[in-house]
Amino acid sequence: MTVSLRSMRYFNTVVAHGSIAQAAAELNIAASAVSVAVDQIEEQFQLKLLNRFRSRGITVTASGKVMERKFARLLEEYDAVLTEGSELKNALKGDLRIGYYAPVAPAFLPEILLSLTQSHFQTTIHLEECDNNRAQEGQLAGEYDAILFVSDGALPQIEYDVLIEAPAYCLVPADHPLSRKLLVNLRDLAKSNLIVLNRPFAVDYYRQLFGVAENAPETIAYANSTEMVRSLVGAGHGVAVLNMLPSTDVSYAGDQIVARPITDPLPPLTLSLGYDKSNPRRIVEQFVGSCKSYFLNADGHRHIVAASPTD
Repeated sequence: MTVSLRSMRYFNTVVAHGSIAQAAAELNIAASAVSVAVDQIEEQFQLKLLNRFRSRGITVTASGKVMERKFARLLEEYDAVLTEGSELKNALKGDLRIGYYAPVAPAFLPEILLSLTQSHFQTTIHLEECDNNRAQEGQLAGEYDAILFVSDGALPQIEYDVLIEAPAYCLVPADHPLSRKLLVNLRDLAKSNLIVLNRPFAVDYYRQLFGVAENAPETIAYANSTEMVRSLVGAGHGVAVLNMLPSTDVSYAGDQIVARPITDPLPPLTLSLGYDKSNPRRIVEQFVGSCKSYFLNADGHRHIVAASPTD
């Protein structure tokens, strides 16, 4: 036999009123149910907790007073847990933990988060840069409330919404011959050195892209951050193939760089938002809505480079 929280609440209500009948009236249950609950508690602990009198109600024994105080603390904690859980679910406050695939999210995530940093939200945002697989593993492990990742390699357990498909584009120095062309193709790139974004998913993607080309460019450098790739391109070390376009055409080093669409029929990268769809917290729903809204309008589309139908 165990003592339920309901039985504890019945017992403490009896103690508060000094009467089983009055406790039953407040709880809106039969007096017999209250009496049985008290009996079960006394039987469980093998203690006499109440003295019962037919005409004078009850009095509490010394043991009963001790148990009443302990029950009160337990019930208070239990009620607090329920309240905090409800607030966590419904309130626009608390911690929001986001894992993001490093090469894509910095171009747009800060702008999206502006909608969650207003004073009435009271939100603390935790951002963690991840590889694509690490982001998904963290989502499944409960480390993140949401992840921004490339869903072309999604694990089957991940629930996600597609935000945008980003085609591959060529990044070249401003004074490179390809910068004067409106469109480029893989044969054009084969004449230049290639700077590769050295991320697990990205490297496989490049192999897939250049697997269809007759001549692949010579790889001159590997860099594991998008900004290092952009800076190397700006300094004239070679060209690069990327998917998400930042809002600036200047590298960290201050060099002008130019993005050009690639005409070959290449597979795009699918940027998606992973989160628990079954019962998301309100602050997560707000973030999801902000992400979807951003990519439905022109703001999100400025981060992709694609040839227009007339080109």
